[in-house]
Amino acid sequence: MNPRTNRQMPLLRRSTLTLALALGFAGAGAVFAQATTGSIFGQASPGSTVQVTGTTGVTRQVPVGEDGRYRVGNLPLGNYTVNLMQNGQVVDSRKDVGLTVGAGSEVSFAATATAATAQALDSITVSANALPPIDVSAVDSRTVVTAQQLARLPLGRNAESIALLAPGVNPGAGYFGRTVSFGGSGVSENAYYINGYNTTDPLRNLGGVGLPYGAIDQQEIYTGGYSAMYGRSDGGVISQVGKRGTNEWHFGAQLLWEPKFARAQLGNQYFANAGLPAGYGYTSPELAGKLYRNRAGDTQWTRTVSAYAGGPLVKDKLFLFVAAETEKTEGTDTNALTTAPAATKHFTYDLPKYYAKLDWNIDDSNILELTGINSSDQRDGKYSTFDYDNRVHTGFEGQYPDSTKVSSTYFIGKYTSYITDDLTFSATYGKSKTTDVQTNPGDHGLPFISHPELQDPAIPGAGSLVNSTATTRKIAPGANSRTHGLRADLEWQVGDHRLTGGIDNMKFHAHNEGVSTTGPGYQWVYGKESDPTAALVPGLGVGPAGGEGYYVRRGIFITTTSMSVDQKAYYVEDKWQVTDKFLLTVGLRNDKFKNYNDRGRVYVDSGNQWAPRIGASWDVFGDSSLKIYGNLGRYYLALPNSVAIRGASASLNTSEYFTYTGIDPNGEPLGLSPLGPGPVSTNGEYGQPNDPKSITATDLKSQYQDEAILGFDKTLGPDWVVGAKFTLRKLQAAIDDVCDLVNKDGSGKAQLKLASMGIDPDSVTIPSCVIFNPGRSNDFSFANADGNGRTEFTMTKADWGFTSGAKRKYYGLDLYLEHPFDGKWFGRIDYTFSKSYGNTEGQVKSDIGQMDISKTQDWDAAAIMVHSNGLLANDRKHQFKAYGSYQLTPEWMFSGSLRLTSGAPKSCLGYFGPNDDDPISYGSSYHSCAGELYAPGQDRMPWFKQLDVAVEYRPAFADHKLALGIQVFNITNERKPLLEDYTYEDDRFTVSNTYGAGLYYQTPRYARLTATYDF
Repeated sequence: MNPRTNRQMPLLRRSTLTLALALGFAGAGAVFAQATTGSIFGQASPGSTVQVTGTTGVTRQVPVGEDGRYRVGNLPLGNYTVNLMQNGQVVDSRKDVGLTVGAGSEVSFAATATAATAQALDSITVSANALPPIDVSAVDSRTVVTAQQLARLPLGRNAESIALLAPGVNPGAGYFGRTVSFGGSGVSENAYYINGYNTTDPLRNLGGVGLPYGAIDQQEIYTGGYSAMYGRSDGGVISQVGKRGTNEWHFGAQLLWEPKFARAQLGNQYFANAGLPAGYGYTSPELAGKLYRNRAGDTQWTRTVSAYAGGPLVKDKLFLFVAAETEKTEGTDTNALTTAPAATKHFTYDLPKYYAKLDWNIDDSNILELTGINSSDQRDGKYSTFDYDNRVHTGFEGQYPDSTKVSSTYFIGKYTSYITDDLTFSATYGKSKTTDVQTNPGDHGLPFISHPELQDPAIPGAGSLVNSTATTRKIAPGANSRTHGLRADLEWQVGDHRLTGGIDNMKFHAHNEGVSTTGPGYQWVYGKESDPTAALVPGLGVGPAGGEGYYVRRGIFITTTSMSVDQKAYYVEDKWQVTDKFLLTVGLRNDKFKNYNDRGRVYVDSGNQWAPRIGASWDVFGDSSLKIYGNLGRYYLALPNSVAIRGASASLNTSEYFTYTGIDPNGEPLGLSPLGPGPVSTNGEYGQPNDPKSITATDLKSQYQDEAILGFDKTLGPDWVVGAKFTLRKLQAAIDDVCDLVNKDGSGKAQLKLASMGIDPDSVTIPSCVIFNPGRSNDFSFANADGNGRTEFTMTKADWGFTSGAKRKYYGLDLYLEHPFDGKWFGRIDYTFSKSYGNTEGQVKSDIGQMDISKTQDWDAAAIMVHSNGLLANDRKHQFKAYGSYQLTPEWMFSGSLRLTSGAPKSCLGYFGPNDDDPISYGSSYHSCAGELYAPGQDRMPWFKQLDVAVEYRPAFADHKLALGIQVFNITNERKPLLEDYTYEDDRFTVSNTYGAGLYYQTPRYARLTATYDF
């Protein structure tokens, strides 16, 4: 063997599947969600040698097999020169062969070594491969986007905007920030990776850290069918591979500007003025039809500056790549009349990102990669009061929005060793720290005043009596999250089997996360009951307001705590080439999750969780022109750290109701008279410590989902590919909390169960809420009140009063037509017909923006789940996507992207039934409006339509290194709402003035001017 040979190509059968299988086995992980390498394969004269030399300093040689085929795997991404050698001499050569992450590029040489052509695919595909463009070794579903495509297409400069190119991927609800949903799953059910390490939000699993846009070499978007190597996601995977240095130094810079003058504005919003059912009235009838939210003059501008440098520190051995990006946005945004303060926010957002990568080719068999990343999101501003009566700004009056800074730092190391020709080892270790800082210059210890417009108008100055405190929640000093993780993989080629096994461990720590109430630790919330004789919260002993129905509530909310999660997994997998045309992939993964509370005590211990994965691919004609494939898999989802907040750790969430006779200049009520027994808590959150053995079912099953995929890909001549894929997903187990355990009158479901067993409920310490599997029977262990021993019992679905369990089903049919890049143009069209339905969205609740992971108000009691079955929040029946680019001349390039999707399902949450009952004291939270049941998805939001276009000019006089461009987003200026206020009532028979008001809107048309120089 040549001393520079890392792996010898095993003898392969003569079939295209065999060839594609070889490319699929590139690297330690073959084609997997967190792959960071690619491969080169092809055909040449038997007995010859193929040498590949990369710009990353890697040089390898492999012999051509007796069947005339070769493969060079586990190559770092970059461009390669491929030489055909005979008797030690180069007889043919191909240059600038590019790689696609997790796939292969074909370079074939004719027997005479004169007519071969090096060809590499450069397009966005579900199964990226070299020519022919169908990868018959892949059984997963993914889209790969390269740096070249990112430079061509008009896209948002973040991982989520790139992910929206993939079929079945849709934006999450605006409440959750920049998130996406894959195949109907919840937005917290995805995983993010950079260079093979998990960069998902370590606290709530909502979103994740991404690279500077110009540092992205390739991004994979997995929408299903992952290998057993990977887990902890039943939605999708976003995996980015960063750029690296090469043997030539390259530098570049880019300036982007989104000017105010090129940005359209949203129109003003007005309160509804609809006729209401008999017996119902608006909270503030005088507001009907009036201005709800002023948008006139609200605008913003954004400036982004980025730069990079990369090259050799030691040629062929040591390489460096660094990149920096700073994005600054300034603008104004006016709050709605009902949002305190009624003011215009003058904001500044700074989002700097930094990336550095060091690659060391230790020798021909060992590679070390080191990555450093820092990403920050800093937001500041101030308020100027807006007079809604006269529609004028009255100036700055000392109120500020929160100043926040979330900063994440990651260090990642990866080591790869080619032990023998058939044995490869790789290990990745990483660690991170995310700090969460929040301050407010206007918090001078005064309580926040909520809904001042509902202050009793009989009191002088009512309606505008507030103070400098402009926010309700604050984060504790020193709040931070840390992670560290190790994965190790060993791959062994044995005949027709490629065996892989390894471990995948992550540890998450959170300190002082959660929130508390601003000011003195409480806030005042003013309210009005349209029926003054109706009890405000009868279930908690709070009586009627009387008089004209005006009252005030003092609210206290404290959830600050620390916690940790330990996630361990191991797996085995076999890729078996059964015949020349048939590939079978069989894998088994075992995940174990442990969650710890603030005292370091375990409250969730999943035990062994076996997740089988099986996939198959049939190369029907043996020439990669038609592939039929399928995949079956089970995917487990861990509970993130935030579950301990308001769950395993102590929390305080109380309300105390009063009438009042006056209001001081700071908005605080005077002359208070209590309307109830004192502080009350719907879920019994009075700050008491929680018993970790009590608050979770002892046999709790992790959320998991089963998935089935069946599809085909077919070439249409040399230039087109068409395909279809059917996906079926079914949620088999969910996790949420139930809070109908104990009531003062003894009607709590746990109380009734214990009594039916002959046990005095008062002899047992019953928690207010427990974590369970909705619809399944669970075992519980509660401490005895006298401190001696525990009481163990089982609660069934019937015991809780539920008539069904957690349901979420998704089916989707994806159709696509693609023209791969041919040096002139590329394009792709996708259509997805899908349905996501059931009664459980997942770990969050989009219609009210509840991000209490696996502790939403759903399943808290049977009454709240009545008529809850319907279309789920992330359902989009029809999805049409098209994008592409056209190189008109070497100087001019045009590109565009189009998205058309059905609107999101609507909800309506009110009091229950014709009598506006409140059976569990949750207020306007039931699937009932105006006395009638309302199923989720009974109506839909408007269709979403967005067309983005771009043009770029690279003048010849600058050697095409200078690029000037303009990108226009939402060129038709669609401004429809994406999400509305679905809370029907403020109190019984009292319709909220903001019900049906748009909360989040499509971004109006704006333009981005760009200037780029690379040298």
